[in-house]
Amino acid sequence: MPRPSCSRCYRPLDRCLCALIPALDSRTRVLILQHPSETRHALNTARLAALGLRNAELLVGERFAGLVERLARPGLRPCLLFPGDGAQPLGGLATSAAEPLLLVVPDGTWRKARKLLYLNPELAALPRVALPEGLSSRYRLRKAPMPGALSTLEAIVAALEIVEAPQSFQSLLVPFDALIDGQIAAMGEDTFRRNHQR
Repeated sequence: MPRPSCSRCYRPLDRCLCALIPALDSRTRVLILQHPSETRHALNTARLAALGLRNAELLVGERFAGLVERLARPGLRPCLLFPGDGAQPLGGLATSAAEPLLLVVPDGTWRKARKLLYLNPELAALPRVALPEGLSSRYRLRKAPMPGALSTLEAIVAALEIVEAPQSFQSLLVPFDALIDGQIAAMGEDTFRRNHQR
């Protein structure tokens, strides 16, 4: 029988993270498009981002009804946070005088995130932006598929800190760190060292 879980953060009640989740304002609107396979994942960082940012929205699916209308909201400049050919450095869009950004962030494994782009061609039509190289992840439980790969939450924090500097969004990482520490404690230090520290 599954353990009772929090209806807000989805964590087991004895490991609820809600008290650590901030409620931060941002000029940037964040739209997270989450692949359904990620929703009940123990390390669902996209949900933490959506809960911690007042100006964020989390949609779950493979195809998203009403996406065209969401991307065309007046007063926002939509862009897709996803590396690849033609991606511009995010810092180039960080101008306070211009309209705020609508930062669209796919959430899933790299393969599933690419599938979301394929199934929603309106995403491929957006200007693509990327984070700077050389960032390192605090996600000690997953092996990064490539250097500089971040969890969805870490990528959103890094992006907002570029676009909205000097405002800090580091408090979004407090529940993330607690989540990782809790998972390591649950598996035991020996198992963690054997499987995740090389």
